[in-house]
Amino acid sequence: MAKHEKIRQFLPVSKEEMRERDWYWYDFLFITADAYVDHPTFGAAVISRVLEDAGYRVCMLAQPNWRTVDDFVQFGKPRLGVFISGGNLDSMVAHYTAAKKRRSEDLYSPGRKIGLRPDRATIVYANKVREAFGDVPLIIGGLEASLRRFAHYDYWEDKVRRSVIFDAQADLLSYGMGERSTLEIAAALKKGTPVQEITGVRGTAFVARDGSACRFPAVEVPSFEEVRAEKLAYAQANRVEYDEHDPVRGKAILQRHGDRVLVVNPPAMPLTTPELDHVAELPYMRLPHPMYDNMGGVPAIEEVRFSVTHNRGCIGACSFCAIAFPQGRMITCRSEDSVVREGEELTKLPDFKGYIHDVGGPTANFRHPSCQKQLKCGMCKGRNCLAPEPCPNLDADESDYLHLLRRVRAVPGVKKVFVRSGIRY
Repeated sequence: MAKHEKIRQFLPVSKEEMRERDWYWYDFLFITADAYVDHPTFGAAVISRVLEDAGYRVCMLAQPNWRTVDDFVQFGKPRLGVFISGGNLDSMVAHYTAAKKRRSEDLYSPGRKIGLRPDRATIVYANKVREAFGDVPLIIGGLEASLRRFAHYDYWEDKVRRSVIFDAQADLLSYGMGERSTLEIAAALKKGTPVQEITGVRGTAFVARDGSACRFPAVEVPSFEEVRAEKLAYAQANRVEYDEHDPVRGKAILQRHGDRVLVVNPPAMPLTTPELDHVAELPYMRLPHPMYDNMGGVPAIEEVRFSVTHNRGCIGACSFCAIAFPQGRMITCRSEDSVVREGEELTKLPDFKGYIHDVGGPTANFRHPSCQKQLKCGMCKGRNCLAPEPCPNLDADESDYLHLLRRVRAVPGVKKVFVRSGIRY
């Protein structure tokens, strides 16, 4: 990742802010279904900052009015492409309760206002981009796209829907933690590679005429038509999709949709500790954009304003949780020094009262691989680290995490440190 001078300012959110930077062109338009919060716990902020850090000009379009193309064309056509994220939550979860009742508030929207994003935001925004810019390279990503990258059961419609990439008319789908795949895609587009030829990037999916377009060893799962018609076929496909979601030993997965083939490349390798440190310490404003100040702010920031994420991945793979499907089961972590530096930065914020609300992540108390085998062989196929009994190879030493918590607590200005993320026993 390139090193550039860290300028503390929000990305441009309007044509006027582009002109303030003397920009008369830009590389990428980033569209998100959340309000624009420039904080390292918001995926849109992370990916857009990673692109900026690599030297690209990025404009941010948050919660555009999807009923017309006016918001989408306000910046002009991007030079290289468009990235779309459905936000930190699946848009259907943001809008509806488990009883399928309409929610009364949206914490990721200004003033908790509901209705500022469409249902199935990724699809709606992508189709508006096609209407606005035609054949511009279009990449969808984020949680909504990651969880819907295969043919999937849709709770809200009570039916199996095809991969979201078809309905979105997207060229590529980036799944999981997208820093590596985003930079590879951006570099290829910058070199002039047609987006249809960007088929060898790990952590991405695309649509092809047949399986010969796949560049990795692959396994085929039951087709969309089969999983839609038969529950056993759905279960078989889902098992393979989980088994192969491993960056070390995982294979590409092919799934036919009519006369075309969905190609899902193997997951990208997790970021190393120095890379995680670098991403976490990009020049985030750590605030919602000031355009929301008179609209009640963005409530979602309050849960994470004084929190630090120190790791990624979760060995649990619990059936009630989706983390393993986008993030994977392999745990990676930031260095203690990087976490301490972020703790020191928190103490300088004007509203900081001495309490760090969380030093955590998907699995707060793990800061190392669950066992030494996974470094060479990946996570065990068809086996779970914790269930039905903990694996005898499981390294459950938490001394490193306790040492980290004590170091953060010792930062001048910090009174107490809490853990609010999940703890795995």
